[in-house]
Amino acid sequence: MSVREFDVAILRDVVEELCGELACELPNDIYNGIAQALDREDGPMARQVLNDLLINCDIAAKERVPMCQDTGMIVVFLDVGFDVRFLGDPYEAIDEGVRRGYKRHVLRMSVVRDPLRRINTHDNTPAMVTTRLVPGDRVTITLLCKGFGSENMSRLAMLLPADGEEGVRKFVIDTVSKAGPNACPPFVVGVGIGGTFDQVALAAKRALSRPLTEPNGDPFYARMEQSLLAEINELGIGPQGFGGRATALGVAIEVLPTHIAGLPVAVNINCHMARHIKEVL
Repeated sequence: MSVREFDVAILRDVVEELCGELACELPNDIYNGIAQALDREDGPMARQVLNDLLINCDIAAKERVPMCQDTGMIVVFLDVGFDVRFLGDPYEAIDEGVRRGYKRHVLRMSVVRDPLRRINTHDNTPAMVTTRLVPGDRVTITLLCKGFGSENMSRLAMLLPADGEEGVRKFVIDTVSKAGPNACPPFVVGVGIGGTFDQVALAAKRALSRPLTEPNGDPFYARMEQSLLAEINELGIGPQGFGGRATALGVAIEVLPTHIAGLPVAVNINCHMARHIKEVL
């Protein structure tokens, strides 16, 4: 079996470029989702807000300036092939890419080294990295640029098995309802179900990396995503909280096996600038 030697400088350079793309260019699935929401919207205020969001994104892409002043914390999902051998430290390479990317593109440095003493790192590092080993000799890196207006409105609950599907639905709807205008709707809602206390939150976060056009592969959960989206949009929160049909652009569910005595559920909310990007290296 051959081993692929992988120079971590590749990771560094890719991350540097992707940081700029994340800040200045809305992913196509999200841009199209907002445009489709505008087509469906009939309220004058909601239509104006959605149109303004698209104009803002167009200006950002053209002028190469950030779409939002909160240029976020970088979240990385790193899928590493079994047959890959890194030449160097991949985690340091990712941080160096973030460091260079945020300085090069003049992005806001939003990361503090300690959560209570609040000392800014001045380079937006470290990135929050989750690594998974997978078959093959490729490295897949998925970046999320996560602002905290929406992150702060996310929640986790350890439900009981007896709460069942209805309990999960109620928790998701309640979380979105409480988020209201504070998380800059229309949202993308990531939902994790199952696993353990720590893994369910990670599943909800990973769900946010999936394109809006890609439903859950299990028809049961694909239907649940669509029905939850319909319920959320009936809340009437609307774009930026001004009322309307488009409270969310999409709901993505990721599920994990869990213990017979538990039903963990997590909801990770993304604002309308659901910045995500993936590269296979």
